[in-house]
Amino acid sequence: MAIILLVDNDPLQAFQRKSILERQFQEVERVGDAADALCLVEQPYFAGKLGLVISGLSMPGIGGPEFVAELHARLPDVPVLVLGSASEAVGDYAGGWVHFLAKPFAMDEMLAAATSLLAQSSASAA
Repeated sequence: MAIILLVDNDPLQAFQRKSILERQFQEVERVGDAADALCLVEQPYFAGKLGLVISGLSMPGIGGPEFVAELHARLPDVPVLVLGSASEAVGDYAGGWVHFLAKPFAMDEMLAAATSLLAQSSASAA
């Protein structure tokens, strides 16, 4: 089973999202910022099981497009679900491996997007 990495610096929001994701997925790991996420993906065991990264945009340090680009450079086969506001530039996230979900969104929409991206990731790895 693939690991989902949730990158979110808001503890309450992260708890809610992680709880929702864990209803459908067994392994959901949460970190508070991009630096912690990049440290995790450097661990071969973790990187080998990583199936999806879900990230918000308003994070301290590296955020948004820079984080997604760096993540893609390290793990080009891992899709990313970016959770952002409708006013943010979707065009900053080029590539078929990035899906942008604009706020406000229902948790069911986040689950559906995660399921779809994981399925695509599994199909391309096979």
